Amino acid sequence: MTKLREKHHEFRIKIYEVIFGTDTPAGRYFDIALIYAILLSVVAVILDSVESISKEYKFTFQTIEWLFTVLFTIEYMIRLYCCPKPWRYARSFYGLVDLLSVLPSYFALFITQANFLIIIRLFRVLRIFRILKLMRYLGEANTLMRSILLSRRKIFVFLISVMVLVTIFGSMMYLIEGPANGFTSIPKSIYWSIVTITTVGYGDITPQTILGQILSSLIMITGYAIIAVPTGIITAELAVELKREKVIHGCHNCGRAGHDRDALHCKFCGAKLITHK
Repeated sequence: MTKLREKHHEFRIKIYEVIFGTDTPAGRYFDIALIYAILLSVVAVILDSVESISKEYKFTFQTIEWLFTVLFTIEYMIRLYCCPKPWRYARSFYGLVDLLSVLPSYFALFITQANFLIIIRLFRVLRIFRILKLMRYLGEANTLMRSILLSRRKIFVFLISVMVLVTIFGSMMYLIEGPANGFTSIPKSIYWSIVTITTVGYGDITPQTILGQILSSLIMITGYAIIAVPTGIITAELAVELKREKVIHGCHNCGRAGHDRDALHCKFCGAKLITHK
């Protein structure tokens, strides 16, 4: 019985190394195959949304959808099986994405009433979440995500400041223009302020008075002044992350760091670098 348990444990470890790891050839091949499967499934979802194509190849798309649904369901179950802490994986971001990518097709089996057909079609759009699984296999995407997470407090403060500004501008525009010129309420005026400060300018509501036009000009100038702020915040954090990665990627021979992620040899001594993929 003990030997059987040990063999079972070793089997789980081997599967874990293939599915969650990229250090072995089998793990890399699995990741590549999964990326192709995700891309093909997303292309199928996109084409299925085109009515003319969907009508002609309805059965083909249904077959492809169920093929990928079964495939990703098996993958999800195997991940739960081989993961040392399956509940933690199930609650993680990627675990939820994996689950969301297969649930819609199963919902369609149980919700068959006519009034729910529209809801089912909306659920089917969730299959596009499969493309988020690609982020797991892209080191650059993970670097970008870390940069965004590190700058989340600064971005939050920035968004709060913008919300305060649009509330003040919207309230001022409501007082200046009023319902007679389309600014029927403060929320609607705030909506106009958001559209204006983001330089979108739908044109559905426009100020008619001279004072209102002066204020709208001030809001547009303010929008141009602050629109680059979040980009600067994320770029600064991204530069720190890239610098940190270069420091981590050091040479085992001379001990010097500062190499790029994809570097194969040390730029100082020429020794082969140990890559961590």
